[in-house]
Amino acid sequence: MDAITLGFPNDLEGRSIDKKERSFCIVACGLLAVVARNHAHGRRSASNRQVTPRKTTPMNSQNSDSFQRFHLDPSDDGSVLERALKKRLSDWSWGQVRESIRRRKVQVNGNLCLDPVRKVTSKDVIKLWKESLPKPIEATDIRIAYVDEFLVVVEKPAGITSVRHFEERNLSEKRRQLQPTLEELVPLALMHHFQDKSHWNKPQINDDENSGPKRTKRIPGTPREFKDIKSEDRRNLEHRLKRYNVIAVHRLDRDTSGLMLFARTPSIAQGFIEAFKHHKVIRKYHAVVHGHPQQQTFNTTLIRDRGDGHRGTKPPEIQTPDPTEQQAITHIRPLETIGPYSLIECQLETGRTHQIRIHLAEAGHLLCGDAIYSKKADGTIVQDNSGAPRQALHSATLAFAHPISNEKLEFKMSWPSDLHRWLSKLRLNAPR
Repeated sequence: MDAITLGFPNDLEGRSIDKKERSFCIVACGLLAVVARNHAHGRRSASNRQVTPRKTTPMNSQNSDSFQRFHLDPSDDGSVLERALKKRLSDWSWGQVRESIRRRKVQVNGNLCLDPVRKVTSKDVIKLWKESLPKPIEATDIRIAYVDEFLVVVEKPAGITSVRHFEERNLSEKRRQLQPTLEELVPLALMHHFQDKSHWNKPQINDDENSGPKRTKRIPGTPREFKDIKSEDRRNLEHRLKRYNVIAVHRLDRDTSGLMLFARTPSIAQGFIEAFKHHKVIRKYHAVVHGHPQQQTFNTTLIRDRGDGHRGTKPPEIQTPDPTEQQAITHIRPLETIGPYSLIECQLETGRTHQIRIHLAEAGHLLCGDAIYSKKADGTIVQDNSGAPRQALHSATLAFAHPISNEKLEFKMSWPSDLHRWLSKLRLNAPR
């Protein structure tokens, strides 16, 4: 008895009911109300009871006051997230494992994961948190710095992937909606920016004066909200969203914040790709690192696997060509000394994956908050006591010539609030 509807009809199957029947209805409704109240109380009591899983000793785990950490092993290659967790939490039910994922308590390699069937490998590290983590980024969290009919510049928040990885291109819509990419949310953000509410926010005419006003619809802020709307309205919205489609012409790491450029047509996108290739787009990042690096240029050859599954510089003693090798050039300039740390500017000449992070870590100046490259290729762990809430890397400046007018455009973005607060605290506690 999950739902009981109590009604007092004036007619039944088109006929009137007499006083005796009405009295019977009153008694019956009263009894049903008591049953419903007791049933609801029982359900509330059961739902309020916290089910604590039996104590387990997970394999290969490290615990803290707020989370458990699990390092996967070769037996997990080809498995999925929920199975890897269940393997380590043998006393948990499958329902408890899936609920912990659904409630935003699970991270893979430092990133929130809401997909229970995400594939995992022996290189992955899973964190299981006691409390739920913040909700994923929504379209309304994305600020548009500049937009015209040819391009869009957005201020990317940390915690969202720029574009869908190639191996995820064929994911079902349901799985995409669990964690949308920035490229997938920008069209909705543009719709909010332009306040394009044609049809979507039109008040509905209500002919029944006694039924009260109907709720006005709004533009959905997430793909999940987009899915939940009526099919007719959804088709209308899909048609309008095509006007706001964008193409990413470069990427930022998931936990890197800052300025990011999108093209609005394929031809403009191709033009920007060529501009990046010929170093005509200026990209400057702000970073906080360990130590006190001097102004210098890093020019190395990066390969996809340096020997431990992570990207890194190809050792000079290895002469054999590597099909994944790419030249990477980063110019750095110190801006401020903050105790044992430094605020620096990094200007990219090339744009390889993790380029800045690799160059800094290999030079002995680990990026504060970088959980991946704190581990060297030989397995040595570099201690990071900076307390950074995430990797302290921010795309601060983006400059380029407009693809049509050739006008020089330059955009700047200051530190977002999470890193700004941390940096203020770091300065306050720095030795004088």
